Amino acid sequence: MEWHVTDAQSLAIIDGEIGDHVFSPAEYEIVRRVIYATADFEYKSLIRFSEHALQAGAAALAARSSIVVDVPLVQVGISYDIQNTFANPVYSSLETPIRPQKEKSRVAGGIETLAQRYPEGIFVVGQAQTALTTLVDLIEAEEIRPALVIATPVGFVDVDVAKERLQESLVPNITIDSRKGNAVVAAAIMDGLIDLAWQAYGQDQK
Repeated sequence: MEWHVTDAQSLAIIDGEIGDHVFSPAEYEIVRRVIYATADFEYKSLIRFSEHALQAGAAALAARSSIVVDVPLVQVGISYDIQNTFANPVYSSLETPIRPQKEKSRVAGGIETLAQRYPEGIFVVGQAQTALTTLVDLIEAEEIRPALVIATPVGFVDVDVAKERLQESLVPNITIDSRKGNAVVAAAIMDGLIDLAWQAYGQDQK
């Protein structure tokens, strides 16, 4: 992300209001990015990082792993940062051609198709609960082994169940422990991770 004076001032305000916390420096960078994108300080207590999630995600970015997102809004949100750093390919499930399926939504069918093509990719589900459920089904069936799953879809029906199943898997993940969430949150998490990974691996990529 390209920072300006107003960004720095806003982040300083966030730092002052958050105060003491238990996050690692890398985790805190992700949390403050989400709060900056949403102006919602409740996310401080809602974001959940599995063990080694950030390390696994950063290594996958540096290895040029494919990134699969559920909706174009996430793709647009991360495109500037990814194009100016690792240049990983980014695919949108909603824009992936699939055969019509009565039992699956278009985005769920798209993420299933892309998951089978890129089983060890990075998956970012910011909006579509059906995409997350499909992804978790594939993980539990041991058909795919993602490097990282970021899951922040808003939902009222069984979205918490899908997140809990993801958290219980052995796949590195970042989730929101709430009904809250959206594509903007997912993009903020991903942008923060890209910047952290570039700090760690960028010199090796030039």
